[in-house]
Amino acid sequence: RDPIEGQVPVKKRGRIVGSGRSRFFVSREATGMRKIAEKLKEEFLAVLPPTIFFFIALHIVSLVRALMTQGSGLAVSSSAQIAIAALIVGKAVLLADLWPPINRFPEKPLIYNVLWKTGIYVVASMVLHYLEHLLPLWWRLKDLAAANERLWSEIVWPHFLAVQLWLLVLIFVYCIARELIRVIGRDQVKKIMF
Repeated sequence: RDPIEGQVPVKKRGRIVGSGRSRFFVSREATGMRKIAEKLKEEFLAVLPPTIFFFIALHIVSLVRALMTQGSGLAVSSSAQIAIAALIVGKAVLLADLWPPINRFPEKPLIYNVLWKTGIYVVASMVLHYLEHLLPLWWRLKDLAAANERLWSEIVWPHFLAVQLWLLVLIFVYCIARELIRVIGRDQVKKIMF
C-alpha cells in the first residue's frame, strides 16, 4: 500500500516463522526476549546441581553446628539462610569454573584437579563462613575493625574448625563427582545411576 500523505512507511524488523497457514511474524524484540529467556534457563539449569548439593550439605553442617552449640545460646542458621547461602555458593562455583586456572591439570589424573578445586573452594568457603559471623557484628557495631577484633576474641574456634572440616569433606565429594561427570559424561552417568 502507499503510505498516507505525510506518513513515513514503517519498516518491519523481525522474521517470519512457521510454515503453511501457521506462519507468523516475530519481531526482533520478541526474538531478543526469547534469547534472554533461553539464557536464563541455561543459567538456572547450570546453577541447579551445585545449589542442590550445597543446600543439602549446608543443612548437614547446620545440624552439626546446632548439635555442637546446643545450650550455648548461639543462633543457628535458618533454612532460608541456608538456601541463600547454597545459591551463593552454587553461583560462586560456576563463576570459579570460568576462571582459567581452575582446570589447571587437564592432562594429569583426576585427583590433581579434584584436590586443586577442593583447595580453591575450601578457601572460598572459609572466607564466606568467616564473613557469615563478621557481618552481623559489623552491622551491630558500625565499625569493621572493632567487629573483626571482637569476632577474633569471641569466636569458638573448635566449632569454626569443625564446620570447616565438614565443608572440606563435602566439597571434596562434590569435586570428585563433578570431575567424574565431566570425564564420563552426564548422559553416561545418568545411564549408570538410573
